[in-house]
Amino acid sequence: MLTGRHTQIPPAHRKMPGMNTAALPPRRLSVAPMLDWTDRHCRHFHRLLAPHAWLYTEMVTTGALLFGDVPRHLRFGEAEHPVALQLGGSEPADLVRCAELAEEWGYDEVNLNCGCPSERVQRGAFGASLMHEPQLVADCVAAMRAATRLPVTVKHRIGIDQIEKYAFVHDFVATVAAAGCQTFIVHARNAWLKGLSPKENREVPPLRYDVAHQLKRDFPKLEILLNGGLASTAAMAEQLEHVDGVMIGREAYHNPWALAEWERSFCDPAWQPTRESIIAGLIDYAEREAREHGTPLRAITRHILGFANGLPGAKSFRRLLSEPHELKDAKPELLRRAWEQIPLQAHPASADDSVGPA
Repeated sequence: MLTGRHTQIPPAHRKMPGMNTAALPPRRLSVAPMLDWTDRHCRHFHRLLAPHAWLYTEMVTTGALLFGDVPRHLRFGEAEHPVALQLGGSEPADLVRCAELAEEWGYDEVNLNCGCPSERVQRGAFGASLMHEPQLVADCVAAMRAATRLPVTVKHRIGIDQIEKYAFVHDFVATVAAAGCQTFIVHARNAWLKGLSPKENREVPPLRYDVAHQLKRDFPKLEILLNGGLASTAAMAEQLEHVDGVMIGREAYHNPWALAEWERSFCDPAWQPTRESIIAGLIDYAEREAREHGTPLRAITRHILGFANGLPGAKSFRRLLSEPHELKDAKPELLRRAWEQIPLQAHPASADDSVGPA
């Protein structure tokens, strides 16, 4: 029996029977789940920049949903679609109930985390350690697929610790695919479960994109997405010659304006937003959040500090949106004041202009 608090689902989030999921865009571009970063405010900001990108929640453990405050973890805005819930767990029955919640709340996908190497996650016997138990992952996937109509996807590494043989990840994918998983998000580094911090695990193990390429050749009917180290339009375009999609993590967070260029390059050639239009959209969102939920402005502004990177006045922009004395009791109009720190002549006309490395 579900024991989480406040589990009643707001009407706006109830997914109606027969809802057409065929209209969802392909996963050509997506933003990675990032702990403490990709909350609903961050995802709304990213959606303004990239209408067709798939967005992912932070990893939510099954325990947090079964015994915690469900709305706090699952509430999101309709504008965020397509949006996926990433789950951390290894008990099929617990994952089933959480997948059912994901469907009830209107998510478009459930993603199982098989890539996080943190000690806390290891103690819970999930994350990257699950790559040692492909049949258990297959059982979890099969159980969730039987309980919900949502796609169930898996995000994983290419190896564990010193295991670098291709057969290891090949057999993992083959076993999980046999349970019905059609989409694999491949973080193209090993996960070192001992000796490295989560941050070091994103940087020290070498990137091996060729492993993801080989998986796509060996499993041509599966959807293979590549994650890890991608930071430029040119690099993404090169990888899209070999895989079905790219998932971008910290570069999307620290250099968010680049998302608009990636949307234009890989999803919608006609996409031409201006930075002013994004700021206007954020002001509207911040006003609605303050009015309906009492959301403090700092919960939103903390995600947009890199928005003016590379422009004159960017330092003043960041200062206004991050200093406590500016943010105390701040109104959404502070966003407009911050943008006014950027000289008018420095405003790029659209996403065609100056988005960082290309």
